[in-house]
Amino acid sequence: MLMYQIQLAILAIKPYTKAKNDLIKRASELSKRATVPAIAKQSELIKQLLANTDSLERAGVADYEQIRIKLRDLIKFIPLNEREPYNTNFTDDILSIEWNDSQLDNDDLANYKKKVNYYISQNQDIPSIAKLKSNIPLNYEDVQELEDILWNELGTKEQYDAQYGEISMGVLVRSIVGLSQKAANDAFSAFLNDAKLDSRQMHFVKQVVNYIVKNGVMKDYAILQESPFSDQGSIAEIFVDTTMFARLRTVIDGINKNAA
Repeated sequence: MLMYQIQLAILAIKPYTKAKNDLIKRASELSKRATVPAIAKQSELIKQLLANTDSLERAGVADYEQIRIKLRDLIKFIPLNEREPYNTNFTDDILSIEWNDSQLDNDDLANYKKKVNYYISQNQDIPSIAKLKSNIPLNYEDVQELEDILWNELGTKEQYDAQYGEISMGVLVRSIVGLSQKAANDAFSAFLNDAKLDSRQMHFVKQVVNYIVKNGVMKDYAILQESPFSDQGSIAEIFVDTTMFARLRTVIDGINKNAA
């Protein structure tokens, strides 16, 4: 969780000094137990974290991901009574409540995301959400409905922006609920019912349908070069007639547009 908070802060361009210092403290505690074989295997990484803390300032998301993977199974060797405590000092009377950037570095964003995922999954009959699942374009009132849910009822616009960045509300909702099988079949009916498609082309189209039913949209067409789409050949090999693939892509673009 600590490492994910750091990675999120990097992506959201937010400060993470406290989390970075917490990582260094944990590395220090691990260095005291270098005789443990599992810790000894990562001794060079631990020494690097302690000897050159400035490198953590320049580290990117991928660098922190490697640190996370290498250290995650070692934290259990630090006795609970030696782990950094989190102290609170609440007063009886709350005179004011302020929102500041530091709040975006803690569990608030993770909790906000959980609330969003749960609410949308459990309320798919709400008109705007139902339209997105059914591949029906949203109108102005639908967008207002989503704004009220995501920016007022479940959290704030600041939380949304920090958690999801430039992802539109429609794309977010579609990524959670997916696209209904009926809507996907209707959108690709011209291909699914085309007797002229050979077995490889039909396999490709069905994989596209399955993907969009599960993920709601297809953001990156580069995925079409990977398995399972490429299991029976590349796009160029499967669609010698490029106009057929162009038609297929037009359908995908339309589905994406209805979410955006």
